[in-house]
Amino acid sequence: MPLYAVTRTYLEMTSPEELRPAATPNPAPKLERREDCSVALFRYLYREVGRAYHWTDRSTWSDNEIATYLADPDVSIWLLSWETIPAGYFELKRHADGGFEVAYFGLMPNFIGRGWGKYLLTRAVTSAWALGATRVWLHTCTLDHPAALPNYLKRGFRPLRQEVYWVSRDPERRGTKA
Repeated sequence: MPLYAVTRTYLEMTSPEELRPAATPNPAPKLERREDCSVALFRYLYREVGRAYHWTDRSTWSDNEIATYLADPDVSIWLLSWETIPAGYFELKRHADGGFEVAYFGLMPNFIGRGWGKYLLTRAVTSAWALGATRVWLHTCTLDHPAALPNYLKRGFRPLRQEVYWVSRDPERRGTKA
């Protein structure tokens, strides 16, 4: 099957002062840390937010693997909601060096285009700093939403490096989350 190149970009912030925050929407969606994130909610958020971007790396995780991951004190799941409807989420992961990775981040399809991605990223970064981050980093790729990289740059993230990898042209299996 033919392959095509995907570019992955790693970005970071090394101090809270580097953040260029987005305005809070009015009215603002609700954001809460889900200390009690269930396996079902984790699967739902991952599947629905990542569907259009071909996130597949966690789709094979067993319920036990997910439960073990969610029990890790270095992992936190944050749910964005509008009224009672999930609108998006982000996942923070503390690393041994004290840095926090924004491991997953995104909006549900029905909430894209409202400017909430800017707000959600601002909240992800401020949450990481509030948890004691020594740096905040993430990565994106050309499979992600076209507004992802511009949003990261506008919020103050600096590119560290890029790499290219190859994925199948099959639209159902283009690749995995970068």
